[in-house]
Amino acid sequence: MAATPKKKRTAGRILAVGAGLATVGALVAALPAGASGQKDGGSHGRYVDVQLLSFNDLHGNLEPPTGSAGRVTHTNPDGTTRTIDAGGVEYLATHLRQAREGNRYSITAAAGDMIGASPLVSGLFHDEPTVEALNRLKLDVTSVGNHEFDEGAKELARIQNGGCHPTAGCFEEGKRFRGADFPYLAANVTNEKSGKPLLDPYFIWERNGVRIGFIGVTLEGTANIVSAEGIKGLKFGDEIETINKYTKVLERKGVKSIVALLHEGGAPASGSYNYNCDSPGPGDGISGPIVDIAKNVSPQVDALVTGHTHQAYACTVPDPAGKPRTVTSAASFGKLYTDTTLTYDRRTKDIVRTAVVSANHVVTRDVPKAADMTRLITRWNALAAPIASRPVGYISGDVDNPADAPEKPLGNLIADAQLEGMAPADKGGAQLALMNPGGVRAPLVHKASGAEGDGVVTYGEAYTVQPFTNMMTAVDLTGAQLITTLQQQVSGANQAAPKILQISKGLTYTLDMTKTGADRIVVSSVKLNGEAIDPSKTYRVAMNEFLAGGGDGFAVLKEHKNKLVGASDLDMFTAYLAAHSTATAPLAPPATGRITVVK
Repeated sequence: MAATPKKKRTAGRILAVGAGLATVGALVAALPAGASGQKDGGSHGRYVDVQLLSFNDLHGNLEPPTGSAGRVTHTNPDGTTRTIDAGGVEYLATHLRQAREGNRYSITAAAGDMIGASPLVSGLFHDEPTVEALNRLKLDVTSVGNHEFDEGAKELARIQNGGCHPTAGCFEEGKRFRGADFPYLAANVTNEKSGKPLLDPYFIWERNGVRIGFIGVTLEGTANIVSAEGIKGLKFGDEIETINKYTKVLERKGVKSIVALLHEGGAPASGSYNYNCDSPGPGDGISGPIVDIAKNVSPQVDALVTGHTHQAYACTVPDPAGKPRTVTSAASFGKLYTDTTLTYDRRTKDIVRTAVVSANHVVTRDVPKAADMTRLITRWNALAAPIASRPVGYISGDVDNPADAPEKPLGNLIADAQLEGMAPADKGGAQLALMNPGGVRAPLVHKASGAEGDGVVTYGEAYTVQPFTNMMTAVDLTGAQLITTLQQQVSGANQAAPKILQISKGLTYTLDMTKTGADRIVVSSVKLNGEAIDPSKTYRVAMNEFLAGGGDGFAVLKEHKNKLVGASDLDMFTAYLAAHSTATAPLAPPATGRITVVK
């Protein structure tokens, strides 16, 4: 399983299925006596400083993400905050290359979701442009994330090993997709029958006798948040058990310095990237699944690079032996990268934990663009232009998608579009629509992104908002099942991190956040067009195939009946924009107020 960095991996790595601004972590202690303290770590001294650069959840954002999706929040010394425009692979490349300067021992790693839910310039070409960019970024290794399975395990095999797309073919004449130069790790994704890992479970980076092992896992709940068809025959195992298992395997191979790349994360108490999540105040710190995982992963693991929640943190969480250990995440979309110094002891072959320093850095846009990335983006944009630049609608202002708001203007717009598309009797007869919040990937921004003009929504921009091309369905649900659906937003699998569905006009209810679990839904307040939901009555509900399959923890939705499949969510979104806006009468951002929130 071991491999040296930068070596092109061979086909067969994946098994066939079914056929600068920074925040510093708390582990900042004096280096051991005799440590070099130099950037390059020296070549012959006992201690070597190894630079670990990491990021997560890029989601094919080659161009700078727009609107709120392209900003990070910085807290000033006086407690006030400001936002910084960030991201874009042209800038990420420059920042990473500058960070590597003078560091003889430097590794670049990622924690999953490099691809999937991508803007059109990457998604239209099945994310080949992003993989090409990551190769140029000299990414050494990444874990898989749930979005790496968006097009199924067979497509992931092609992403790793190369080759033209089975139906779309080769996108550039005379060029064959080479695949990823870096290994995707998926230690906890196994074949149900054989028990063998789908991909390499670990990777050993080695230079001048310095050896560091990387174990890659995705969240155990991946099967609940991706299309079931593409992962038939696969099992997603427990993250802690898997990491601990392969830690022992690496130890038997003489590798004592270990980093876990884990596509699961948490939520810091502050949304500022420079928040000190090791501060001891009440309500401070980090919460979510990563805390329990970090507390139970083997003490032999020296650091955890995490993702999935799109949050920024550089924290310490005690390992099972009670010793502090760094846990990091670099937000999403290439807006941040993490720089971690791992001091390697040549004598013990282990990381000196007390010398670990982690810091998140903003990928600012005030540095020169990397010319090779500009050429890459320009080349792929030229191929996408005939489709991407086509106007599909007009807006009078930003239609935002705020991460911290239960009800979002853009979510309302999309739900209304889905209801309108599925309401006709011959299209499904829907009376209301439900949209999963994770399927809304970016805001609609009024300012022009290119030459189209302010207020013009292009197909490329609409695609960036709805990149999954989920097919829409209309199904029968009883009133009782509908109420249970709303309760499952804030209970069960979603109790710790609520997933508030975006709802169409006419559906209203109260969300009482002073209560816990299912009680947060005030049942008597749930109404459709002003009438209380009748538990025994049947309602026709529009939703995408992902939700209809029980995705995102909405198990009750699998109990639906009389399913009718319609057009894709993207087609309904663009059709709605075309029907409700013109250049002279643009669509206004929808008002909120369908969900009354009690705090």
